[in-house]
Amino acid sequence: MSKILLVGGAGYVGSVLAEELLERGYAVKVLDRLYFGDGGLQEILDRVELVVADMRRPPSNLFEDVDTVVNLGGLSNDPTAEYNPRANYEMNTMATRTLAEMCRAAGVRRYIFASSCSIYDRGVGNDDKDQIQDEKTPVAPRAAYSSSKRAAEKALLEMADDSFCPVILRKGTIYGFSHRMRYDLVVNTFVKFALSHGYLNLHYGGEMWRPLVDVRDVARAYILAIEADPQMVKGEIFNVSRRNYRISELALRVRDALRQANINVEIRANYGYKGIRSYRVSTQKIEQVLGFRPKVDIEESVTDMIEKIKRYDYTDFDHPKYYNIRWMRMLEEAQRIISITGSVFEAPCQETLPQ
Repeated sequence: MSKILLVGGAGYVGSVLAEELLERGYAVKVLDRLYFGDGGLQEILDRVELVVADMRRPPSNLFEDVDTVVNLGGLSNDPTAEYNPRANYEMNTMATRTLAEMCRAAGVRRYIFASSCSIYDRGVGNDDKDQIQDEKTPVAPRAAYSSSKRAAEKALLEMADDSFCPVILRKGTIYGFSHRMRYDLVVNTFVKFALSHGYLNLHYGGEMWRPLVDVRDVARAYILAIEADPQMVKGEIFNVSRRNYRISELALRVRDALRQANINVEIRANYGYKGIRSYRVSTQKIEQVLGFRPKVDIEESVTDMIEKIKRYDYTDFDHPKYYNIRWMRMLEEAQRIISITGSVFEAPCQETLPQ
């Protein structure tokens, strides 16, 4: 039985991918620091091997009996990366390279890296540069998050040889339900606003473009990369998306899906500029090489999300755990306080209290 190591496997994508792999008969090992706890693995925790550690300092025996590594770890959006650029670089770039070097030393041949289509971002107001971009399009990302991903890509591509097969998946903005739920992704944010506020909030009039894909389709793309002939994927980059949407169209599709669930909401547009990203990508390569065909459209995903949000009671929409940057800030503040108070409930020794 093949064993797959998922770095960051308790996260938004990782927990869904772990379920999909188990259904296909793979053995799954998860390396995760559990910043967000193990709730993402709540239904499969007894069927995975969980290693609680930081991806920057993995245990030396991590790769024993592992056939493939899928690296989903690190800081996963712009606000978190910009909040701590040093940690972002350490996790997204340096740890990515170090893990790949450890894989090669341990004889693990395939290493799949979670990159991002945000590498293609050109912003709004650049209509002369607005084009469908593919894996050969020159990129020069400037943001902390996308720059760290691009630097990691370059390091991995340089390592490709006859004995080591790095594969890079640049994913569009993901939507859909996960047990490690996030409400800081655009479709999920729309659903959250609809259920908690009764309307959809549309920034910048929804003029920007974005490639989008359901989290279950993302998991299927990873499995295709795991199972493909290494000669087809070694040292290759693949865009992963269902299609490109204007955010205004996205809002209309979400509203229609909500109406099918008897939830009527209005769309409220504002036109203030707030660091808007805009880009479109081609998925022709992954379709032709790996036969990737996304299955889950916006409407189906929204319907599924509404049902599961209610079933699992993920309705405390303002809880920081659903928003990466809010949660990391809260953990940092808790760490600062506990460094002063010690244990939350137990009385500390007098001499350990600060003077």
